[in-house]
Amino acid sequence: MYSILISLSKRRLYLYRQNRIIKSYPIGIGKVATQTPVGNYRIINKVPYPNTYPGGPLTAFGTYWMGLSRPHYGIHGTNRPSSIGKMVSKGCIRMHNRHVEDLARYVKIGTFVSIHR
Repeated sequence: MYSILISLSKRRLYLYRQNRIIKSYPIGIGKVATQTPVGNYRIINKVPYPNTYPGGPLTAFGTYWMGLSRPHYGIHGTNRPSSIGKMVSKGCIRMHNRHVEDLARYVKIGTFVSIHR
């Protein structure tokens, strides 16, 4: 069973398998005015590009979207790789497209996601 831990202060996403880190990725997080929400969530949907996410096309979300159980928030790719490592999003977790595609191979609907400062 896999789980995800997101460290906002380190700007890293960690993929765990049975309490052991197996992958680590750099991320972009929410701006001061639109902070990434701290808490425990689940992955509720997975949508690869070029499909659409409710509310619009996924082009703004890079090549993959994984929605969280907190409405309007998710883990997604970006077409702006220079934004990774920065506080630039409207609260979502941004990843390099190749990283979000790799993560999506492991993550299933219902995967636990914990976001910490």
